[in-house]
Amino acid sequence: MKSVTITVRISKRLKESLDRYGVEVSKVVREALEKEVKRRKLEDLKRVAGELGVFFSKIPDEKIVKSIKETRRSR
Repeated sequence: MKSVTITVRISKRLKESLDRYGVEVSKVVREALEKEVKRRKLEDLKRVAGELGVFFSKIPDEKIVKSIKETRRSR
């Protein structure tokens, strides 16, 4: 896996506290970024699911059932 380096500016006080408590900054930042990406992906999926729900609600049930049956027969 290829990686990149990011830089963040923090206060000296925060840096001293991180050092004092032995915080693994790269690990914490990596986990926080991964969590944020996962949260946003879920938001996107919820939005798309909502849009699909609206789309499919406009299709009559009979048409959906017919399409499923035709697909099964063609196998």
